[in-house]
Amino acid sequence: MISFNQQITPASKAHLEAQYSLLNDLSQRLFDTAQKVNELNIQVAKTVMEESFNNFQQVLVAKDPYEALSIAAAQAQPSAEKLRAYKQHLTNIAARTQVDLAKTAETHVPNTSRTAAAVADEVARIASEETEKATQRQRAAMERLTNPIIRPADGKGAPAAGARPNA
Repeated sequence: MISFNQQITPASKAHLEAQYSLLNDLSQRLFDTAQKVNELNIQVAKTVMEESFNNFQQVLVAKDPYEALSIAAAQAQPSAEKLRAYKQHLTNIAARTQVDLAKTAETHVPNTSRTAAAVADEVARIASEETEKATQRQRAAMERLTNPIIRPADGKGAPAAGARPNA
């Protein structure tokens, strides 16, 4: 399991909240659209069932096959018109959804962009601070490594390892 021991910064929290708000509103709009499509489909299914039952009854009471065929053929045009109306309703729902999603995004994007910029600034600041700390640690480590080798300027320091005394 990965441990996450860093605290969430205020800028990150604000950005996550802004994204959550945006996604929540977009999800709500999409759910509303699905609900509208389902309501339309239920209405169409009811209408088709009723009309099919009525048409079937008319065909059953027909006196001969030609009359039955005539009744069935007469229903083709109204059915095509109803299919066109159904497609138009679906198109209207899709168009309204597109407008709603665009308006929702339009209201949320400025805040989300602002919080994203704040997060980016914070990450850059933290990275700069951490880079400076790492550089200081490297300098300190180099000084600790090089200081034992360097002799003091007056020459009274301990000789370097492996050096011969002057005789």
